[in-house]
Amino acid sequence: MGEKKSVRPVRSRGFWGSMSPRIGLTRGWSFLGRSPFPVAFLLGSMTASGLVAVVFYWFVVSASRRTPDPALVGCRPDSEGSWSVGVFYGKSPFSLSPIELHGSSNPNSSAWPIANPVLTCAGPSSAGYPSNFVADPFLYLQDSVLYLFFESKSTTAMKGDIGVARSFDHGGTWEFLGIALEEPWHLSYPFVFSYQNQIYMMPEGNKKGELRLYRAVKFPLKWTLEKVIIRKPLIDASLIQYEGNFWLFGSDFSRFGVEKNAELEIWYSSSPLGPWKQHPRNPIYRIDKSLGARNGGRPFIYEGSLYRLGQDCSETYGRRLQIYKIEKLNKEEFQEVPANLRIEESKKGRNAWNGIRHHHLDTQQLPSGNWIAVMDGDRVPSGDSIRRFITGCTYTLLLFFLVMVMSILVGAANCCLASNRRHEYSWLRTRMHLNFRARRYITCIKSYGSSIRSRVNPKTCTGKLVLSLLVLLGISFVCMSVHFLTEGNGAEEAYIYEGQYSQFTMVTMTYEARLWNLKLYVKHYSQCESVREIVVVWNKGKPPSESEFDSAVPVRIRVEEQNSLNNRFKVDPLIKTRAVLELDDDILMTCNDIEKGFRVWRENPERLVGFYPRLIDGSPLQYRNERYARGKNGYNVILTGAAFMDSEYAFNKYWSEIAREGRNFVDHSFNCEDLLMNFLYANASAVRTVEYVHPAWAIDTSKLSTAAISRNTQVHYDIRTNCLSKFLSLYGSLPSRWEFGTRVDGWDR
Repeated sequence: MGEKKSVRPVRSRGFWGSMSPRIGLTRGWSFLGRSPFPVAFLLGSMTASGLVAVVFYWFVVSASRRTPDPALVGCRPDSEGSWSVGVFYGKSPFSLSPIELHGSSNPNSSAWPIANPVLTCAGPSSAGYPSNFVADPFLYLQDSVLYLFFESKSTTAMKGDIGVARSFDHGGTWEFLGIALEEPWHLSYPFVFSYQNQIYMMPEGNKKGELRLYRAVKFPLKWTLEKVIIRKPLIDASLIQYEGNFWLFGSDFSRFGVEKNAELEIWYSSSPLGPWKQHPRNPIYRIDKSLGARNGGRPFIYEGSLYRLGQDCSETYGRRLQIYKIEKLNKEEFQEVPANLRIEESKKGRNAWNGIRHHHLDTQQLPSGNWIAVMDGDRVPSGDSIRRFITGCTYTLLLFFLVMVMSILVGAANCCLASNRRHEYSWLRTRMHLNFRARRYITCIKSYGSSIRSRVNPKTCTGKLVLSLLVLLGISFVCMSVHFLTEGNGAEEAYIYEGQYSQFTMVTMTYEARLWNLKLYVKHYSQCESVREIVVVWNKGKPPSESEFDSAVPVRIRVEEQNSLNNRFKVDPLIKTRAVLELDDDILMTCNDIEKGFRVWRENPERLVGFYPRLIDGSPLQYRNERYARGKNGYNVILTGAAFMDSEYAFNKYWSEIAREGRNFVDHSFNCEDLLMNFLYANASAVRTVEYVHPAWAIDTSKLSTAAISRNTQVHYDIRTNCLSKFLSLYGSLPSRWEFGTRVDGWDR
């Protein structure tokens, strides 16, 4: 499609860049001068390992690493996870779908459609209540206003408090109101309900060893303890009125071993205030974590049947939700059978906000008759941050032992042993028993080292091969150590803007000779969190079936009658997002870079925001590569082969009557559709129309095949120079230029 140039990686300003070289040149040298180890070997090992680590950090870690927002005190890695909350709608509790599929929009931002999650740790953190995650959401409907109560993990006390938010637009946007309930112990699962014109909350607080009921004094932020209803450490307690009684489902968290998260008890009463009596069949469950024994939200009644939500904790805590239809519930009997909740799980794994875990759902019927639900989700399993740290430390230790082995093979240990007599410490000489043992061990090590070196001589081909393999193994250990200790949870997440997330449609244009390229493209980009759909504009040849693609999102093949580059910007009423990313099928970059570009476009939806800048200047105008723009420190064109744009505005502008002659010239030259779009944007506005985002790296896969229109670079540039002359006469001049590196976040450097 369009001409591209590989982008150099961004240099990190993190840990490696902050290490002072003076340490190694002063204290480090004096230490080595007193050490019995060979200076050259130790310096060589440290330099090689350090160089590999730095290179890996720059090229890989900096490409995908997400650092916490410095403006927020909360939202830090937590061993319990990174839970957030999403909203779902449906005509019934068994036809729920996420908010982004319902076209909800926010007129105050470029979030169209609004996408889940709608509430994250950023909500309470930005309001002055630092939180690492939000979970266990419960809804309370009051007239047309929705109130959301949830657990907020405090970063100061490292325990759960009960937060509350409010929504006036059916859950699209939420205003965090504050902490509704706080105790010296951990609180979660804020089951909120009304009874006899009073509003009550029954949060989980098992650390206190009892189940407490609170009453709203001034809803929603002021509560008082009404009474202790059960003196037992019940967790995730839920109640519902059914056939003349109130029924309470909960789990005893004092259980051990296989019964943890696998126990369910039932209690009943004529009033939520008690007294409560145990069901004679307690405990209902007690040994299988996969049975959904632990509650996963509010029970509900639909079409006369009672349903209970439970958590499947078999693989990790809160792995997924299960729903059960209760067929028998009375003071002597209980029986439930599995049902199908029919909420589609994401295929994006850790890149999805709820791709790894979702363990709580509260669904209620609105006055309109439709249903709304709130669900929490997480992109990492329980204890993930601790496992990553332990794994990273393990690879670091393996690297250390590998360096020791290599020192023996290259003879460094022999030098060490040979110089041992000259460097004995005074304390060793005065302790003859220790001295004898040390000499014996050193002699033993020396003997083994000589034996190994006699079999693996570094001067032979076999020895060089073994050392080369060990070096490669060492490089892999460095990479894995840096990966687990610095990269984070491995997810490439979307960027929040004005408290919200959104989605975009990817559009790419191709033909049959590039099918292998397209399959790789779809598999990779469909995993990016904000991608809703991939539209393939098929210009030539027999189109593939949509089922041929390994994709986490829907793929739509749009077959065109004419092979024209203008098809890239054809008006498409089936596109359901405001934002479109036009991206050639031969460009590969990280999802993190794509998400950066989407964030920048949402800040400026009236612009073309992309990854390949050009500076068009001179008299006459001449087309040049990115190196020229860098040399002049400015750009005024963004290649639309990799750019975000407003689908309605850009496509209508491109297919307007004023652009007709330009489109004809594009067909004539079979080139320059991206330049035409830049001229049209510049012609329609007197303010800035383009913005650049620097990707950490980008690969042009067309170089691996013969299917590329820009293989002859000079001819390609000459054609584009002719296009500039034509478009200048039709639409006027382009703006002068904008400098690189003007953004505070540095994404345009």
